[in-house]
Amino acid sequence: MKVTKAEFIISAVGPNQYPEDALPEIALAGRSNVGKSSLINRMINRKNLARTSSTPGKTQHLNYYRVNDQLYFVDVPGYGYAKVSKSQREVWGKMIEKYLQERETLKLVLQIIDLRHPPTKDDELMYDWLKAYELPVCVVATKADKVPKSRWQKHLKIIKEALVLRGGDPLILFSSEEGIGKDELWAQIERYAGLTEGTEAASLDTSDTENGKS
Repeated sequence: MKVTKAEFIISAVGPNQYPEDALPEIALAGRSNVGKSSLINRMINRKNLARTSSTPGKTQHLNYYRVNDQLYFVDVPGYGYAKVSKSQREVWGKMIEKYLQERETLKLVLQIIDLRHPPTKDDELMYDWLKAYELPVCVVATKADKVPKSRWQKHLKIIKEALVLRGGDPLILFSSEEGIGKDELWAQIERYAGLTEGTEAASLDTSDTENGKS
C-alpha cells in the first residue's frame, strides 16, 4: 500500500469513543516496549506519528490511527509490565478483552513478538486467547535487524514452536529500523481488511527474507 495520508484520531477508553465510520481495524498487541509504535511509524512512512517511549506501560488507551481513509491501526496497551498496578492491569485487560471480542470492524490482530527472545509466558497466553476466540492473527517477529541473518530461522522456529502456531496464521520477519518485511505485512493487512481481491495469505518465504527482500 502506498500511504499518502495518516493521522492520529483518538485515544479511546471505551466503545462510546470508538470511530463510527466502520473502516476495517487492525489491532496491534504485544508486551510493553516491544515496538508497536515503531512498527506503525514504519508502515505509514512517518517518524513520530505514533509516539514511542522508553517507558513501558505508557500506552493506556486504544490509540486509533487512520490510514488513507481506508483502515485504522489500533495500538492497544502493552501487556506484561509488572510495575503497573494490579488494579490498572485489570482495567486494561477488561477494556482490551471487550474490544477484541466485540468490535465488529476488527479484521486482524498483529501480535508483535521480539525476535531476539523466546516468547514470554504473556505472549503465549495472549496467542492462546486469540486462538480460543478464533480471531485472525498475524504474528510479527520484529527487531530482526538486531539478530544476525544466519540466526533468523532458528529464532523464528523458537517462536513458532513456543506459540504452537496455528495453521494459516502468518509469521512475518520485520524490522522497523530497516523496513524488512514491510511489503509482506502490508499484503496481509490489505487482504484481511478486504482492500485487495484474490490475494492468498503469504507465508514466510525464507529465501527472499534471507536475501534482505521485503
